Amino acid sequence: MSFDNDILKSMYVKMLLMRKFEEKVAQLFSEGMIHGTMHLYVGEEAVAAGVCTALGDHDVITSTHRGHGHSIAKGAGLTGLMAEMLGREAGCCKGRGGSMHFADFAGGNLGGNGIVGGSQSIAVGAALAAKMKKTGGIAVCFFGDGAANEGSFHEAANMASVLKLPVLFVCENNLYGMSMPLSRSMNISDIAVRASAYGFPGRTVDGNDATAVYRAAEDARDYVKQNGPMLLVCNTYRISGHSKSDTNVYRTQREIDAWQAKDPVLRMAAFMLKNGFSQAALDEADETAARDIESAVAAALQSPYPDARTVLDGVYA
Repeated sequence: MSFDNDILKSMYVKMLLMRKFEEKVAQLFSEGMIHGTMHLYVGEEAVAAGVCTALGDHDVITSTHRGHGHSIAKGAGLTGLMAEMLGREAGCCKGRGGSMHFADFAGGNLGGNGIVGGSQSIAVGAALAAKMKKTGGIAVCFFGDGAANEGSFHEAANMASVLKLPVLFVCENNLYGMSMPLSRSMNISDIAVRASAYGFPGRTVDGNDATAVYRAAEDARDYVKQNGPMLLVCNTYRISGHSKSDTNVYRTQREIDAWQAKDPVLRMAAFMLKNGFSQAALDEADETAARDIESAVAAALQSPYPDARTVLDGVYA
């Protein structure tokens, strides 16, 4: 299957921005400029890039505690995201949400969630709203393999099926729920088979191949709009630890190295070189992405911290 060059470039640029954003916030965290914790998306960029590139203007997403990449892929402004990381007023949540609560309602991102599986029912609600309002859009719910074991997944999948709602469940299977390996948390090797219990289809795809994810997401979007829910499982791997406090004692370096050899950004670059793009064009995209991230940091640092007198703003609707 051939690809439009604009689609390939769009996915590649998103993946570069995700990778460089994560590398930069990891640096800022180590310098004490970002507080709390964070969950990096390094190694999983192909999932967000492939899925979000297949979406339309009326489609919305719900995210997770590992949601920086989802936000960037859905088109949120880099300055707003970086300012949120730094706790500044210009942040997408005015400095109140931090790493786990990126949101961009105007761009169709209904927000991240610090609760594992917490966004699944929100996506079902968004899909119900889309169906009732006849917007023609779908809701996409990103969640990890650990969240596939939560009761919220059963409730969300069952309701979406019964009501035939336009929701696409996207499981980012990175093989670990925190430090718990998939093989110890469930007795199946393919999470997609769980969809059959709710009466809708499930499909598994190589989550480190952005083009494969894009094709699968495009097909899934068409299906969901016409027929109701679907489960898309993207098998991938987080190169970084679960969070910045993760000592990584439950994984071997050999395993990590093996997955680094499947780096989705490098795979995408290799695919583009085989499909008409020059190395110079890829280098230019890389340099532009790096500049964009640095510009976002500079702009974010110009923003003040929120005024303490506004601490209760937004607490009540």
